[in-house]
Amino acid sequence: MVDEETAAAYLRRIAVAPPVTADAATVRRLHRAHQVAVPFENLSIHLGEPISLEENDLADKIVQRRRGGFCYELNGLFALLLEALGARVIRVAARVYGDSGFSPPFDHLALVVRPADGSGPWLVDVGFGRHSDYPLLLDSRAGQDDPAGEFLLADAPDGDLDVLRDGRLQYRIELRERALADFVPTCWWQQTSPQSHFTVGTVCSRLTEDGRVSISGRTLIQTSGTTRTERQLDGDDALLAAYRDHFGIALHHVPSRSAPPGLVAQS
Repeated sequence: MVDEETAAAYLRRIAVAPPVTADAATVRRLHRAHQVAVPFENLSIHLGEPISLEENDLADKIVQRRRGGFCYELNGLFALLLEALGARVIRVAARVYGDSGFSPPFDHLALVVRPADGSGPWLVDVGFGRHSDYPLLLDSRAGQDDPAGEFLLADAPDGDLDVLRDGRLQYRIELRERALADFVPTCWWQQTSPQSHFTVGTVCSRLTEDGRVSISGRTLIQTSGTTRTERQLDGDDALLAAYRDHFGIALHHVPSRSAPPGLVAQS
């Protein structure tokens, strides 16, 4: 659990004024505010920065240095904030669904949250990139409308739970409670393996008030309502300026296009 000072700094980071108690309405507000303020990004992998899941390291990176991260970091620290505010949080592992089927276990970290008012439980996920703006009611099997689309939670074999957006399977959750430390081996694999999509290229993305802004490689992608624009960022200065202007991330050099030296998995 983060201490009171860190929790206050975290709330400032996501532009939510204290005092805050984690009832359902507040968890909903925090969920969206986090995704607007804190980007989903894998830049550390391409900057040669090892990723740590230690509580102090997560708080330093996301709160103090105002960076983002991927699921283990974003949901990992968000869970600590919710617990500090009085919510009950269960960390769960998920396998992402893609063209080749399901990814390995622990490929994704999500949260099951019961707010301080006893409502829910809710599926909370601020670390999947483009996902729901707001928490999803875990026990509902009806469609749940969200600004990001219609979400459906469906029972899966072995007591697992499938998460679908607009009819397309996103990931499958194993509802067994886990500790953040259980994700450390897969977090290392995501940073180092040539088979990890995080080592292939850079991504940085966050919600905006009316859409989303992303940088994929050297392409700036902005959506506003139904309008989508793409612009190539020619030159390092343009790329660095875009990270600063759209995400508040000040870098001294551009991330490399390949996995950084020393972080490539050994065969």
